[in-house]
Amino acid sequence: MTKTANINIRIEPEVKQEAKDLFGSFGISVTDAINIFLRTSIMESGFPFNIKHPRYNAETLADIQKARHIIFG
Repeated sequence: MTKTANINIRIEPEVKQEAKDLFGSFGISVTDAINIFLRTSIMESGFPFNIKHPRYNAETLADIQKARHIIFG
């Protein structure tokens, strides 16, 4: 029997459900997806995707928020 370890995480219920639906459409569970992510991270010696700084500075982000507020109320 393969030994396993548990990892507990806190996420919003909506995120959990969306992830469950997404990965279910591929025929895998959220646990399977997390295992794939972790194993790929180990093989890549880092994140299996690029992590970037935000494209906009704080002032630009504030202006975008103001514009969204004006447009959407």
